[in-house]
Amino acid sequence: MPDIYHDFPIAVEPRRVFEAISAPSGLDQWWTKTSSGRAEAGAQYDLGFGPGYEWRARVSRCVHDKTFELELTSADDDWKGTRVGFDLVATDAVTQLRFRHIGWPATNEHYRISTFCWAMYLRVLRRYLEFGETVPYEKRLDV
Repeated sequence: MPDIYHDFPIAVEPRRVFEAISAPSGLDQWWTKTSSGRAEAGAQYDLGFGPGYEWRARVSRCVHDKTFELELTSADDDWKGTRVGFDLVATDAVTQLRFRHIGWPATNEHYRISTFCWAMYLRVLRRYLEFGETVPYEKRLDV
C-alpha cells in the first residue's frame, strides 16, 4: 500500500500545533470547511468539505501536544480506512511536524492528487500558525 509522508518545522510550540491539528476551530483554518469532534481516543469527528463531501473519522491515537491520528470511517472509497496522523517533536525554537496519510489502496490518480493537496494544506497550516494568515476554504489550494 502506498503512503504519504511530509516532515517540516513550524516555528511555534507543540501546544499550538496540536490545537490546530485536533480542535475543530483549528482544522477549519487550514483543512476543513467545517468540522466537529473532541481530541480523545475513540471520539468521532465530522469533517465537512462541501456538498457531497461530508466525511467522518474516529480518533485512533491521541496524546496531547505529541500525536493525533484520525481513521477515516466515511469518505471517498480511496480514503475510507486510511489514517491521517501527526507526530510533534519539540526542538529548541520549533516543532517538527511529522505527517502521514497511510493505508491508501493504490497509487491511483486520487492518491497522486491527494499527495499534492496535502503539501498545499500543510503549507497553509504552517502559515496560519507562524504568521496568523487565514485563507478562505475555496482558495487554499491556490496560495
